[in-house]
Amino acid sequence: MNHPPPTVLRCAGRVVARYTTRPDLGHDHSPRPYLHPVTTLAGRPVTETGPEDHPHHLGAGVAVPDVAGHNFWGGRTFVRGRGSVELDNHGVQRHDGFKLCDPDGFVAELSWTARGERLLREHRTVAATALTDSAWALDLTFSLTNASGRDLSIGSPATNGRPGAAYGGFFWRAPKETTAPSVFAADADGEEAVHAARAEWVALAGEGWTLVFAGATARTREDPWFVRASEYPGVGSSLAADERLPVAAGETFVRRVVTVVADGRLDRDGAAALVRKAVTS
Repeated sequence: MNHPPPTVLRCAGRVVARYTTRPDLGHDHSPRPYLHPVTTLAGRPVTETGPEDHPHHLGAGVAVPDVAGHNFWGGRTFVRGRGSVELDNHGVQRHDGFKLCDPDGFVAELSWTARGERLLREHRTVAATALTDSAWALDLTFSLTNASGRDLSIGSPATNGRPGAAYGGFFWRAPKETTAPSVFAADADGEEAVHAARAEWVALAGEGWTLVFAGATARTREDPWFVRASEYPGVGSSLAADERLPVAAGETFVRRVVTVVADGRLDRDGAAALVRKAVTS
């Protein structure tokens, strides 16, 4: 099968991301479009794909471990009473095409399918905006519509019985470095304090780079953040934190996350200032 080359995303005259639409991956990775590498304006990579610790982590994108029992995250599935087990339940996010594709952004249509059935229809918008000479923002909105003709629900390992593992939704896998990145929010410091918090923004600061993730709508800010730093560096949203998210037949839900990508290590005031600029620009 021929796989199209990645779509290039540019900002301030530089390539800052590549978007792979049809990756050549095993079915157990829940193949899906993703952004990688994403870089700072100085060219430092701030995403990772296929790492040894979690081979199904794919840069930056959207992944959900439980859509009506189907795994759109990749890897093992957490089953109540059994733990994490290998199941033949993986879905695929199929890139159906671009409605718009410009140098600084694109609008894509996707189908989330499992066992030959389209469960969800997605409208995804991605845009790059320059903020300063050392920072830019990646604006990602995903709109998911239940296309199955019946009521569905979205879950997570947490809703299936694994405490602290409410991942699923927007997810960004950062590079693993010698030292774990620092984590902070507007009024909290450290992975333990920020993980599972409902915060306007959270920051991950590594060796010469900082990522600041912000919920850009009131509804997005209701979702807690999923944060990992010591085990591996990654930040995502939690669509199903405390209970499953019901999605009625034909219903659409929308989330928007804006990520500041900066060279250097930002402090709290610097992160907050760039978030304000990114969300209002």
